[in-house]
Amino acid sequence: MIKILYFAWVRERIGEASESLETEAKTVAELIAELRKKETRYDMAFSDLSALHVAVDQNLTDFDHPLADAKEVAFFPPMTGG
Repeated sequence: MIKILYFAWVRERIGEASESLETEAKTVAELIAELRKKETRYDMAFSDLSALHVAVDQNLTDFDHPLADAKEVAFFPPMTGG
């Protein structure tokens, strides 16, 4: 079981802040592909990966990162300072 967190507009498009999911995905990219097949709202949220960042177990990483022992994956847009 892996916990998935959604932040900012990703959360708004999906309609949930988090969920737990049983997955066979071996990488973040495979997880995204699996999520996009769930419903249109997921497909829309993950349609432009250049507008997303991902963290696995609170470490910023890329979409090819393995999920072997991951407990948590978070998706969020790039952050800006102010």
